[in-house]
Amino acid sequence: MGKKKSKSGKDASLIAENRRARFEYTIEDTFEAGLVLEGWEVKSLRAGKVQLVDSYVIIKHGEVWLLGAHITPLPTASTHIHPDPTRTRKLLLHKDEIARLTGAVERKGYTLVPLKLYWKRGRAKLLIGLARGKKAHDKRAAIKERDWQREKQRLLKNR
Repeated sequence: MGKKKSKSGKDASLIAENRRARFEYTIEDTFEAGLVLEGWEVKSLRAGKVQLVDSYVIIKHGEVWLLGAHITPLPTASTHIHPDPTRTRKLLLHKDEIARLTGAVERKGYTLVPLKLYWKRGRAKLLIGLARGKKAHDKRAAIKERDWQREKQRLLKNR
């Protein structure tokens, strides 16, 4: 069975997307990671109260961590806890994937950026991109290409 689409045409399982990452970086490879979350964070994810814009991924002591992701606590969250919206969250990957990422980041100068946060079989998953930063001329070329695609769609639509 395919993915469920909502009436607006968007994927129903998508929670948040970091569209800026594809503009700022050239994505070489992607990895799917699970997240270690608290109960209030899961409720906030279901409500769509998350931002990945200024977040990034680091590898520390053989573990992968998500930093800077902002999950806004719901006002109905438990009263006896004090939620931290930008806490560091552990990501779950296989050892061989962590070793591959470590080698690419430390020796080859790649960066790890979060691309998408989505639901898969009731679990929150994060799509991590192994990326290399774009230069200014690469960004200009991407803008030019995007504008041309938009103009081409307009021309075909008006025919």
